[in-house]
Amino acid sequence: MSEARLPRKLAAVFYADVAGYSRLTGEDEEGTHRRLSAHLDILAQSIKSHNGAVVHYAGDAVLAEFQTVTEAMACAVDVQREFRDNNAPLPDERKVQFRIGVNLGEVIVDRDDIYGDGVNVAARLESLAEPGGICVSEAVRGAVGTKLAIAFDDMGRQRVKNIAQPVQAYRVVLDPARRMRGHGSRRPWMLLGAAAAVIAVVAGVLGWRTPWVPREEPASVERMAYPLPDKPSIAVLPFANMSGDATQEYFSDGLTENIITTLSKLPDVFVIARNSTFTYKGQTVKVQRVAEELGVRYVLEGSFQRADSRIRVHAQFIDALSGRHVWAERFDRQWSDVFALQDDITRNIVSALELKLTEDQQARLARRYTSSVEAYDFFLRGQTAYSAYEVERAREMFERAIALDADFARAYGALAYTYYRPGELGPTEGGVEPQLGRALELARTAVAKDPALPQPLVVLAEIVATGDPTAALEAARKAIDLDPNFGDAYTVLAFIRTNAGHADEAVALMEKALRLNPHPPSEYYFVQGRALFFTEQFRASIAATTKAVEINPAYAEARIYLAAAYAQQGQQADAAWEVAQLLAADEGLTVEGIRTTSAALIQDAGYLDTLSEGLRAASLPEQSPAPHG
Repeated sequence: MSEARLPRKLAAVFYADVAGYSRLTGEDEEGTHRRLSAHLDILAQSIKSHNGAVVHYAGDAVLAEFQTVTEAMACAVDVQREFRDNNAPLPDERKVQFRIGVNLGEVIVDRDDIYGDGVNVAARLESLAEPGGICVSEAVRGAVGTKLAIAFDDMGRQRVKNIAQPVQAYRVVLDPARRMRGHGSRRPWMLLGAAAAVIAVVAGVLGWRTPWVPREEPASVERMAYPLPDKPSIAVLPFANMSGDATQEYFSDGLTENIITTLSKLPDVFVIARNSTFTYKGQTVKVQRVAEELGVRYVLEGSFQRADSRIRVHAQFIDALSGRHVWAERFDRQWSDVFALQDDITRNIVSALELKLTEDQQARLARRYTSSVEAYDFFLRGQTAYSAYEVERAREMFERAIALDADFARAYGALAYTYYRPGELGPTEGGVEPQLGRALELARTAVAKDPALPQPLVVLAEIVATGDPTAALEAARKAIDLDPNFGDAYTVLAFIRTNAGHADEAVALMEKALRLNPHPPSEYYFVQGRALFFTEQFRASIAATTKAVEINPAYAEARIYLAAAYAQQGQQADAAWEVAQLLAADEGLTVEGIRTTSAALIQDAGYLDTLSEGLRAASLPEQSPAPHG
């Protein structure tokens, strides 16, 4: 059965926004807010008196619709003239000036809001207007004609974001009589107008015959570092913190990470992992470069601002192959509506990709892990601290989140992560075993509270891999079922399958993991190198384990396999150098000791033989010398 089409209508769309609002608030926050409130009151009253209706406010921006174009234009002209008079006594740096765009176009009506190109064009026209000015489309220019005491300056065809074809734009002249008095004879201007009309016609023909050149430079499939997946592929870039407050960085990072986490649950979408997209954090980077380096078609980028209890997010979803902006939106919410904000962004992406979701998938996307905004805030702070290797602070933040919501399963899962890789995250007090025990307890709690969480299942799988490989295998596979884009889950599963004597399967799993996370942590390369070693692809194993050591020079396990692979490959000098590094860190290291430790994990005796042979060939001592005396 086909989906019912959303209702549409023709509307006169009015979009107003303050010019230089961030600068104004930075110089005089309270004064600017008072003047803005007064202007918004005038604007709302004028919209009402001209038979219009405010659709919604977005901070310093207003979207309204009118029954007729003439009413919309009369409102725009009246308020700009009144604002001009009110601003006259003020110095330029204190003037609150609106830009206004007006368009006549078809809009989609949904839940007391309007969407579509009709609205998008109005917003883009607003951005073309001068502070205190009005910019309109050709449809508005034609409909108004000479009904109002205004004139129009032709701005030509303008290329604007998110609109496939150039838009014919006109600047409104609020005082045409003043403009006419400023010129001499009208004839030269009439001639120029006629010439402009001819040029416009020619430009229109050329624009129709020649495809519009997109704003973004298109990415090249031939230059991509990886083949494009056979499903929509997305990279979500870190949202820029535009709040002017570095302490708000945790929210912009958390917003990005949670959009990635949500999209990753969809099996029909390929989503690049956080580790890889965050390598672009703080950079001004071209969408073309991101798409080509990560091998994706779509890129989501945006910015975030927070002021007191309000948050504003600008987001744009770009088709990198065409350079076209599929959509661009500004979301303005109370902080208490942060969950709805994330839902809106995700829903826009799903809609743009025309994905058909099952009921179960819709439920996963709509799931909110906590009803406490305060607990969620601590959770986001903990995520940022964990990513910065600030283990103690991350634990504190996750524990505070749990204290506010004892059923916050994601917080338990995140807290488990801070314990289950203690050697990687920092010094381990009291030994590794107590840390792993705590991680296991927290992971089990998280899974019990929410069996659909993939992250704690990965913790479970890795910790129980030694004592209960069957349970580990089940947990890792379930994590992938829940999140088919979870690179960590593929990596843990590859580790488990290698232990079980299926290194060939593990090699394929690591190809998936590294495709999802092209800039991974060192474990990915270690697990890949280990699997390649046991399939006797020694040269490839050397390449992988070398990357692991480059990322983490203290990674002793990676050096063990690197030394053995060098020796198996006949590169004795390189093998001896790696052994020297190992013995410098642990002079008691021996072939016998490594084999005994590895046997607790590796079930295939042939794999253990291959490792032992390589280490002997690398000149690692067979066993510790007997004590004297």
